Amino acid sequence: MEILKEINYASFVKKALFVFIGTILLAVSSKIKIPFYPVPMTMQTFMVLFIGIAFGWKLGLTTIFLYLFEGLIGLPVFSGTPEKGIGIVYFTGPTMGYLIGFIVTVFLAGYMNYNKNLFLNFIKLSFAISFIYIFGILWLGVFIGWEKSLFNLGIKPFLFAELFKALLITFAIPKIYKIRKFV
Repeated sequence: MEILKEINYASFVKKALFVFIGTILLAVSSKIKIPFYPVPMTMQTFMVLFIGIAFGWKLGLTTIFLYLFEGLIGLPVFSGTPEKGIGIVYFTGPTMGYLIGFIVTVFLAGYMNYNKNLFLNFIKLSFAISFIYIFGILWLGVFIGWEKSLFNLGIKPFLFAELFKALLITFAIPKIYKIRKFV
């Protein structure tokens, strides 16, 4: 009985450490950005895919939810924080839809099975990323108005960069999958 408790405790601590490291990686990736209006281009989508593949969907979702919670309570983990506000004020700004899209994307990236077919893996990752943009565009429409060209503001500037990030992750899948052994 004692051994069972120690194993569960050790497993919990190890998983908590991975989640914490994941939120740090997300925060750092949010600061690597190219400023665009109304939403900056960051490395976060790359990191969301990485976390999904490396951690699996359960731990990936836990990581994203903790990251969003950290931002909501005012930690400067989001792209424009602290210079553009913190907490709920920043969260409900133009990037909220994209941040919510992280949840679906990490789930899909962690849930899908990948194999040696690079083309199919790329399609799966591109599909997963699309939810960041679907939620992002829906929120931008509410936030800045539907009469604006939402495709030109919320998708077009990021399209080639996102496809490149998906391509990078596609080639890295075999290496990233090895992390799951430790999680």
